[in-house]
Amino acid sequence: MTRSTEDFAVSNAPEPHRARTKEILHKHPEIRTLIGHNPATFWWTVGIVSLQMVMAWFAARQPWWAIFLLAYCVGAFANHALFVMIHDCTHRLAFKRKVPNMITELIANLPLFVPGSVSFHKYHLKHHAFQGVYELDADIPGRWEARLVGHSALGKALWLLFYPIFQIVRPIRVKEVSLLDPWSLTNLGIMIVFDAVIFFLLGPKALLYFCLSLFFAIGLHPLGARWIQRHYMTTPGEQETFSYYGILNTVAFNVGYHNEHHDFPSVPWNRLPKIRAIAPEFYNNLYYHTSWTKLLFRFLFDHDLSLFSRMIRRDRNNVPLSDEVTPDRDEIAATAPVPAT
Repeated sequence: MTRSTEDFAVSNAPEPHRARTKEILHKHPEIRTLIGHNPATFWWTVGIVSLQMVMAWFAARQPWWAIFLLAYCVGAFANHALFVMIHDCTHRLAFKRKVPNMITELIANLPLFVPGSVSFHKYHLKHHAFQGVYELDADIPGRWEARLVGHSALGKALWLLFYPIFQIVRPIRVKEVSLLDPWSLTNLGIMIVFDAVIFFLLGPKALLYFCLSLFFAIGLHPLGARWIQRHYMTTPGEQETFSYYGILNTVAFNVGYHNEHHDFPSVPWNRLPKIRAIAPEFYNNLYYHTSWTKLLFRFLFDHDLSLFSRMIRRDRNNVPLSDEVTPDRDEIAATAPVPAT
């Protein structure tokens, strides 16, 4: 590995999760029982969307300054949770079939102000299949993005504040993904109609509440540190995926269990903590975070941490068995014969 503060760290090794999945399954084959679906994700989605609708109605009757407070203290947590629901549906973890998962994603997208569930679906699966490959992994910032933000606390704070905008432009760099397809157009059409209905029925304050909730959910907020926690290299060495084991997992549907998720992307959110409980020797020796708030301030004020604090690999040596994205690779591994000791 080569590492610099002015460019991404470069690894010549494959991404680490596939090998660790095999090791864990070899030693703890009972983890196979965690693989499956969680239909409760649909009902959580409906409940959180309903909560956001009630909050938008309430916000529409408040002074403008109160909308910012409501979005920061309530809306951000609700929208962040909806991102987790979309994330699980992306991996088909709510239902077995694709269409019910896609419909759940579209419902979860409603309070998120802009269409994003379908595009996240496509680019996130690429992230799993090609972790660290610059041309294929939209989770990695663009080099222009990293140079623009730089190392200053102000630059990084503005980047977090406007993170949704930076995410919108990243797909331009990513190859092998079609920007427009029937699901994407459906997502776009539903959101245009939904936002228009909210504007005419509840007014601009309600729509502003949704907009601010989006920006705080993935921006300048303790929850926004989740985007730093996952793959930013905050320690010396070659570790490139990090988990978070803090109290906010209770309202973030265990999304902090990121090493566990990358090792077993076919395990739904409610069972992720069981992976670490069954195989602690594989996770407790990895560096992990216990506070998103602490990480947020460290990222802002540590000059050595920047958008370049990421690992990339220059080839596709972390490709699955074929060029197709395989989100259920752990399910494939789980059904394979266990090697003899």
